[in-house]
Amino acid sequence: MSIKVMLVDDHRILREGLKALLKNSPDIEVVAEASDGREAIEKASEARPEVIVMDLVMPVLNGIEATQRILADLPSTNVLILSSSQERANVTAALKAGAKGYLGKECVIAELEKGIRAVAAGKSYLDPRITDLLINMYTQKNTQDALGNFVVLSKREQDVLRHTADGRNTKDIAFTLNISVKTVETHRLNIMKKLNVNSIAALTKYAVREGLTSLW
Repeated sequence: MSIKVMLVDDHRILREGLKALLKNSPDIEVVAEASDGREAIEKASEARPEVIVMDLVMPVLNGIEATQRILADLPSTNVLILSSSQERANVTAALKAGAKGYLGKECVIAELEKGIRAVAAGKSYLDPRITDLLINMYTQKNTQDALGNFVVLSKREQDVLRHTADGRNTKDIAFTLNISVKTVETHRLNIMKKLNVNSIAALTKYAVREGLTSLW
């Protein structure tokens, strides 16, 4: 019996490429596709896939939030993250959200197939670099329990936080990210609210701890 898989990524060409490659796997069947997190929630409810191959950074609703909501409604579904990001913050957020696996988009199709089969069987499957990252995270001196205390930040919030922690002023950040100064300030305020902090120093400390700055 084939493993029913749903592909979730905002790049259509990537979904089509993966679907074409997975057609060569007799035990894997792509039963649904979605271009953002909100659509993924709707399609998952209809298609009931055993495995969801999920991107992280998408419009409307990101992969972390989509994973949390899908697993709340469909706890028997298994999520395998396929992302170009290997930042510690994203990895820990994905695992906290309930993802069973995490692979980089540079992986070969054979590794993706192996990951799909593993999570379909209820096992964990991590890119070796992700495994090394997690080991380093837990063996670092004074490392806090990142999985227990993690706060989900959007990709743009991470960008603003990273540049803030690197000592760049608001105008420089706005210019680099091609957004307005007011938008930068709004993102920074939202970050502070999420992290329950009220100073740049505290933001920098968080960014360093989570690997979101060149200082880490």
